[in-house]
Amino acid sequence: MRLHRSPRTAATAALGAALVALLAPPPAQARPSALPTVTATAETAALYDDEAGGNANADDPAIWRNAADPARSLVVATAKEGGLRVYGLDAGLVQSIPAPAPPTADDAPGRFNNVDLVTGLRTPTGRADVAVVSDRGNDRLRVYRIDPSRPGRPLTDVTDPAAAPVFSASQSEINEQRTAYGLATWTDRSTGRSYALVSRRNRTEVALLELKATATGTVGYRKIRTLELPSSFRLPNGARWSPCAEPDELPQVEGMVVDPANGMLYAGQEDIGIWRMRADLTGKPVLVDKVKEYGIPGVYDAETEECTPGADPGYGGRRLAADVEGLTLFQESDGDGYVMSSSQGDNTFALYDREISERNEYEGGFRIGAASATLDGSEECDGAAVLNAPLGARYPRGLLVVQDGHETPAAPDGEGGERESTGFKFVDLGAVVDAADM
Repeated sequence: MRLHRSPRTAATAALGAALVALLAPPPAQARPSALPTVTATAETAALYDDEAGGNANADDPAIWRNAADPARSLVVATAKEGGLRVYGLDAGLVQSIPAPAPPTADDAPGRFNNVDLVTGLRTPTGRADVAVVSDRGNDRLRVYRIDPSRPGRPLTDVTDPAAAPVFSASQSEINEQRTAYGLATWTDRSTGRSYALVSRRNRTEVALLELKATATGTVGYRKIRTLELPSSFRLPNGARWSPCAEPDELPQVEGMVVDPANGMLYAGQEDIGIWRMRADLTGKPVLVDKVKEYGIPGVYDAETEECTPGADPGYGGRRLAADVEGLTLFQESDGDGYVMSSSQGDNTFALYDREISERNEYEGGFRIGAASATLDGSEECDGAAVLNAPLGARYPRGLLVVQDGHETPAAPDGEGGERESTGFKFVDLGAVVDAADM
């Protein structure tokens, strides 16, 4: 993800900028400039990733539909060290939940990365809707029950206190932050059991966790199995290739979504492309599409913490510019629909046919531009969520919520610079459907 100023981030950003001049332009139908533009109807207040702003950094949203009163539906969104934010459909803040404090002053703080929802989770007291969050700082999942009868406090933490780290064996390993990162939920229609698919930061590993309600009403989880995606690839010319990165860092997955109709998981390996695989993590993953930068060699310079790219051999895709982020699913009532992905490197969104029989072929895309000088578009989008269902008079044809990695107008930092600000944009889904001819 580009907003974290880690060595790997700097390397990826530098590589992406240098590649613009190297990559041949794609066919006209796939050029970002040829894609339709839609605008947001509302935006959340800016989050600031500094001490004054509580180190809050917008990342990933999920949309909860209030079946009894759709106009009072909610958007649940992560803010990294800033915790969790809950918004109304007017993009106004309803609730702010802090991330957990670190065990000691020397340990990593809580850091909420991704969020997804489970509707009708089985509990001892009946069914419940919950938000599941990956806490990258503590390498755990946190679970929040959604109760719309509690104005101003609709989310309540129901995480099992005994919940164990997802990947790490000790606090020292947790502090290294190769921890729970991307997340998608899935309820197996054949069994009614609910799961979370969780990726690991700086690794290719994805874990399947079954969500388990306890007798006391809390929710924990148990690991079922893991799967590792490739970190290097054989190119058509016979060479082996891995994306350029800091030593000992592998191409990670973040954006993920499960199609509930067939139990297929779509996972965005940021510098590689979009994979399709069974959500139970059995069988062989299929690479649906590749990023444009796929196959381009790079040399990492430890002193500058940047990559120097080589010549483009021409093996990359045509629609996605690294990083692949923000996967979400547009579902239609007849079973059709689209897998939607943000193409972070060129500020666009790509649409792929939901049908496996159609090999998830590319169906087009769009961008989100500025509606005014104060209501800007979406740049370097990390997370996205779409809900194709009526949400009252405000969004009668559904809603798309996307992260904006560069909130404008920027706020001064008091030292001649600008505060790093992010937020979420609310987009009328009907406008997207019309513009992209979905």
